[in-house]
Amino acid sequence: METSTDVLEQSLIQSTIGIAMATGGEFAEVFVEDRANASAVYDDGKVEELSSGRSRGAGIRVVAGDTTGFAHTADLTESGLRSAAEAAAAAARGGGGGTQIVDLTRTTAPRPSETAVFPETVAKATKVELLARANEAARATSGSITQVMARYGDSRRRILVANSNGVFTEDDQVRTLFVVQAVASGDTGMQTGYESVGRTIGFELFDSVDVEEVGRAAADRALTKLQARPAPSGTMPVVIGKGGGGVLFHEACGHGLEADAIQKEASVFAGRKGEQVASDLVTLIDDGTVAEEWGAFAVDDEGTTAQRNVLIEDGVLTDYMYDYLRCRKEGRALSGNGRRESYQHLPMVRMTNTYLANGDTDPDDIIASTPSAVYVKKLGGGQVNTATGDFVFGMSEAYLIENGEITEPLREGNLIGNGPDVLTNIDVLGNDFEFGSPGTCGKDGQGVPVGDGTPTLRVTAMTIGGTAA
Repeated sequence: METSTDVLEQSLIQSTIGIAMATGGEFAEVFVEDRANASAVYDDGKVEELSSGRSRGAGIRVVAGDTTGFAHTADLTESGLRSAAEAAAAAARGGGGGTQIVDLTRTTAPRPSETAVFPETVAKATKVELLARANEAARATSGSITQVMARYGDSRRRILVANSNGVFTEDDQVRTLFVVQAVASGDTGMQTGYESVGRTIGFELFDSVDVEEVGRAAADRALTKLQARPAPSGTMPVVIGKGGGGVLFHEACGHGLEADAIQKEASVFAGRKGEQVASDLVTLIDDGTVAEEWGAFAVDDEGTTAQRNVLIEDGVLTDYMYDYLRCRKEGRALSGNGRRESYQHLPMVRMTNTYLANGDTDPDDIIASTPSAVYVKKLGGGQVNTATGDFVFGMSEAYLIENGEITEPLREGNLIGNGPDVLTNIDVLGNDFEFGSPGTCGKDGQGVPVGDGTPTLRVTAMTIGGTAA
């Protein structure tokens, strides 16, 4: 695969930025992307899909005042880039003339992890064999497993970012994903179990990941739900297991800490910097440098080196996440949170790996000291109102806590609450921090890979929306 600089010479990038600035632009950026993807799906004991694809192109952004012009093209020739640059400049501001010279300085940023085995070098048959092994392991757990779907995916994304501030940098992002979904059938109907693992590394992922274990985990989750009782309804303490609750803090708190929502005053956290917004046990971090995690990279999609940003420290709101435009408005340093789905999209403020830092309590002691509660091992999808922090999440794996012990499994329940209230009502944090499953965060029609995680924690009161009488 060619790199971005194999496709485009630095001089061509430089002249393209000059064209974009020529009609009065205050800032211009060229984002070049070369992306390859491959996937395989194994369903009902046979290969249902084998696919691969590649896309290359450039997005050109021009900023003039409060106006942004943007154009993208798959034509990476000099004429194609010139047309896109002129279109973006015209959209930002007409008139003017002349040429601006921009001095580009190549920089490099440390990668959070190196790739040992690039997935494109691995035979398709080898990838399919992993799926077959996971399928067999899942089905072997019980005759009640009636359907298994296993999916493999990998991607390699090479980007080049250059702008009129002199930035000229690149990144090479490799991600590998493995997912198993199992269906169990019994007297209570059909129940589904799901397990996934993904890292920002290559095929060496499977040196440490046992695909049979992934298959068995998905099957066991489905089988457990066959024996589950309906979830209770009402307000009660909730214990969230390690890793499993990260998505809650990503959705219910993280999005409200993105500077675009803050500047539009569309967040419950707007204007609260320096205030106590959470229990003093809570430190919330967004970190694009975490080695191998799903939201990791060397540079963001605006060419800023990945960073570790402490958003809430000991319960106090310390900072927000920013992209270039929001930093430009406030005259502050970049935070490395400018991300985009592809060269066809504008960057915006996005999270990377967002997590609640470790506490100091043994998780077994948290359970033992909780007389009655719901234990949520894994959360599913949900909805959040960023302006208020109100949320609803499905509980994909949950249990009762009775007399300080985890007892019966639960099904058909939702976790209902408010992000700021949850932050305030955390009364104990475990010392067993773990990142959860790899995720894709959707915002304004764009999806980007993200990670999240938590230690075991207890919230003094949340609402459970169950079906039990």
